[in-house]
Amino acid sequence: MAFFLIKVLSSKNGTFSSQHIHDSEAMRERGIHCVMDQDREMRRKSRFAVKEKS
Repeated sequence: MAFFLIKVLSSKNGTFSSQHIHDSEAMRERGIHCVMDQDREMRRKSRFAVKEKS
């Protein structure tokens, strides 16, 4: 808990940068999405589609 408190006190305005994949510029450049977004995209194509393992 002490390390967490130090992190909060030392960061700007007591906030952290986002840890979500969709907020990362490097991930967006590589075309990597959140697993929930990928699932949503696949279900739009077909509700019953199953991606084959390669």
